[in-house]
Amino acid sequence: MKLNYKRTLLVGLAFFSICAFWQMYDAIVPLILRDTFHLGDTLGGFIMSIDNILAIFMLPLFGAFSDKAGRRMPFIILGTVAAVLFTVVLPITVANGSLLLFFVCLGLLLIAMATYRSPAVALMPDVTPKPLRSKANAVINLMGTLGGVYTLIATKILVRKAADGVPPDYEALFISVAGLMVVAVIFLVLTINERKLVAEMRGINYGVDPAEEPQEAPEAAAEKLPKDMLKSLLLILFSILFWFMGYNAVTTAFTKYATQVWQQDVGQASTCLMIATVGAVISYLPIGFLATKVGRKKTILFGIALLAACFALGGVVAERFSASLYVMFALVGAAWAAINVNSYPMVVEISRYGNIGKYTGYYYLFSMAAQIITPTLSGYLLEHVGYYTLFPYAAVMVALSFFTMLPTRHGDSKPAKLRSKLEAFDTPDGD
Repeated sequence: MKLNYKRTLLVGLAFFSICAFWQMYDAIVPLILRDTFHLGDTLGGFIMSIDNILAIFMLPLFGAFSDKAGRRMPFIILGTVAAVLFTVVLPITVANGSLLLFFVCLGLLLIAMATYRSPAVALMPDVTPKPLRSKANAVINLMGTLGGVYTLIATKILVRKAADGVPPDYEALFISVAGLMVVAVIFLVLTINERKLVAEMRGINYGVDPAEEPQEAPEAAAEKLPKDMLKSLLLILFSILFWFMGYNAVTTAFTKYATQVWQQDVGQASTCLMIATVGAVISYLPIGFLATKVGRKKTILFGIALLAACFALGGVVAERFSASLYVMFALVGAAWAAINVNSYPMVVEISRYGNIGKYTGYYYLFSMAAQIITPTLSGYLLEHVGYYTLFPYAAVMVALSFFTMLPTRHGDSKPAKLRSKLEAFDTPDGD
C-alpha cells in the first residue's frame, strides 16, 4: 500500500492556507495592538489569547457539525470566504483608527477561521487509508510549514519599516495572504473529489459498500467506546496536553528568556527557534516512514524522551549562549516532529466511521487548552521564581506525557494486507 503523495499535497492546501494566515496573525496583530492602538501588554496578551479560547469551544463543535453533514468542503469553502473577507477589511479598520471596529472585525475573523479548521484537518483521514495516516500527516505538517514560510517571505517583501511616528502599512500583506487563501482553496476544490474519495475510503477503512449513500448518523459513530479504548483516548489526549504545555512554554518565552538571561538582542534566540523549525521540517517525512515500520506509539515515546532530555539539558547549557544550543534545538525540532506527526493519527484511529471531525475537535480541545494554560503558569514561574525555571518546567511537562502515553493500548495502526483493490487505489499518480 502506497501513499498518494500528489493527493495528500492537494488535501494539505487548506492547512497550508490556514498556517499562512496564523503566521501573519501571530506576527502582525500584536504590533497593531501595541503601535496603532497603544494597548498594554496585559490587554494585548488577552486579545491575542481569544483565538485559543474560541478554539476550545468551536473546533470540537464544527468538527462534529461536519461529521453530521457528511462533508468537509462546504465548511472549508464558506469558512475561507468569510475569513478572506474579514482579512481584507481588517487593515481598513486599522487605517480608520477605530479600536471598536478593529475589535469587531477581528472577532468575526477569528470566528470564521474557527469554523473550518477541524473540517480542513479531518479531510486528510477521510481520504487516507488508516495505516498511512502518519505519513500523510507528515505531508500535511510540511504543507503547514510552507504556508508559514510564504507569509514570512511576504512580510519581508511587502511590509516597509515605519516612518517617524507612523506605524507600518500592513494592507498589502493582508491582501497577499487573503489571495493565497483563495487560490489554495480553489485548487483544493477543483482537484479533490470529496464524495468519490470518501466513498472509496469508507470501503477500505470501514468495510462499508462505497455504492451506498452515507447515513446521516452512522450507527458506528453513535456507539459508545469500550472502556479500554476510552481509557486509551483519554491517556492520549492528556499526553497531548502535557507535551504542548512543555513545548509551547519554550517557544513562547524563549526570546524573553534569551534577552533576560543573555542580556542580548533577540537575534540568537530567533536563530535557535528557526533551527528547531528546520529540524522538524527535515524530520517530518522520515518520521512518517519510521512510524509505519515501528508504530506510532513507539515513535512518539522516542520523541517524548528526546524532547524531555533536550529541555533538561537546556536547563544547564542555556544559562549562557553557545553554539551547542543550535544542536540542541535541531534535536528539539526532530523530537517534536516525532510527536506531532503521529499524535493526531492516533486520536482519529480510535474514532468510528462517521465521527472523525468530532475526534479532530478533541485533539484541538486539549492542544489549545495547553496553549492557554502554559503561558500563564510558566509566566508566573518566570516572574516570581526566576527565568531559570523555563527549561526545567518544560522538561517536567513533557516527561509527564511519557507516563500518560506509555499505558495506551489503542491508536496504532497495523499495516493492512495488500489486496488488488488497495493497490489499484493507492497508485502514486491516481486521483
